[in-house]
Amino acid sequence: MPRQQPVTIVMVEDDIGHARLIEKNIRRAGVCNEIRHFTDGTTALDHLMATGDADNGPFLILLDLNLPDMSGTDILARLKADESRRRTPIVVLTTTDDQREVQRCYDLGCNVYITKPVEYETFAQAIRQLGLFLSVMQVPETP
Repeated sequence: MPRQQPVTIVMVEDDIGHARLIEKNIRRAGVCNEIRHFTDGTTALDHLMATGDADNGPFLILLDLNLPDMSGTDILARLKADESRRRTPIVVLTTTDDQREVQRCYDLGCNVYITKPVEYETFAQAIRQLGLFLSVMQVPETP
């Protein structure tokens, strides 16, 4: 039986306050996986698409759609179009609740779409529940 690699969580979130809240509540849910935080899409994509890197997977991606340099949907499309990353689970975690955007993300291959609640405690609870989900899900190995 192959040894399962630990899953690294890649968080692409430009709002530092949201990023701290997400990490804090994922930790409260008992998830202790490494979290790599990126505040822009370009740096995150460079990291995720790097080849030959021993630290290059498996990943689970928490993706905001509203980034300063590019759209999260562009990142989603590029990752799902790449043979080595198309199976990488992507959780869209954003304030955008437009149904066309939700549908577009699922059409592009996102695995879960979560709208960030505006109220602090509701947002914190949603992230703790996400952390519980992350603690039991299986992630495919990188081919």
